[in-house]
Amino acid sequence: MTRALRTFILIVGLIVIGGGILVAIWMMLLPSPGLDLSRSKASTRGIFQLAIEPEANSVNQGEIHSWFVTIKTKGGAAVNDAQIEVGGGMPDHNHGLPTRPKVTARLGDGRYRVEGVKFSMSGWWELRFAVSAAAGTDAATFNLLL
Repeated sequence: MTRALRTFILIVGLIVIGGGILVAIWMMLLPSPGLDLSRSKASTRGIFQLAIEPEANSVNQGEIHSWFVTIKTKGGAAVNDAQIEVGGGMPDHNHGLPTRPKVTARLGDGRYRVEGVKFSMSGWWELRFAVSAAAGTDAATFNLLL
């Protein structure tokens, strides 16, 4: 193998690696266009109205934190009897949350505490809530940017 060929292969390899790094950075920094970042919304089938808020004032990458989720019927009545499954992940990276968050307290007036949420890297995350209550079964997904 000639020196010129080895140099060419090295340069092509560095370009491919550099391009891969740039694509990875781009995927972490740019959310999908038109991403809905609202923290209050109707569930997918319109049975419930959900609102989320972090228990602390900020949401920091790499820390385990708690959230409040408030669930009301579409008519505005508090849903205090819900069974809630919590999930999420990074859609652009095709992986879930690094933890298994769960509801740890029913606070009344349709409000629940969810503990064990962790976002391990910056970028676009989803928090998903599957809700079952007397009014029916439905789900909602919230987008977050860190």
